[in-house]
Amino acid sequence: MDFVLNMLQVLFSIIVVVLILMHSGQDAGLSGAFGVGSGTGPLSGGSMIERNLTRWTIVFSVLFVLNTIVLLDLG
Repeated sequence: MDFVLNMLQVLFSIIVVVLILMHSGQDAGLSGAFGVGSGTGPLSGGSMIERNLTRWTIVFSVLFVLNTIVLLDLG
């Protein structure tokens, strides 16, 4: 059980980092390379994509925090 939770923690952390890097900032960041921040590219329609990206970031961040709490309680 401990091994599974630790592997989930690593997976969640990688996913959260990637999702955060995908967000567009003032300089359009890494998301500009994939067309998320602008209206051009394969993922055009930036506003809807940004909202969905924000939702997924929140979901995986909450899962990360919950998994951290469970790991601390088991340890």
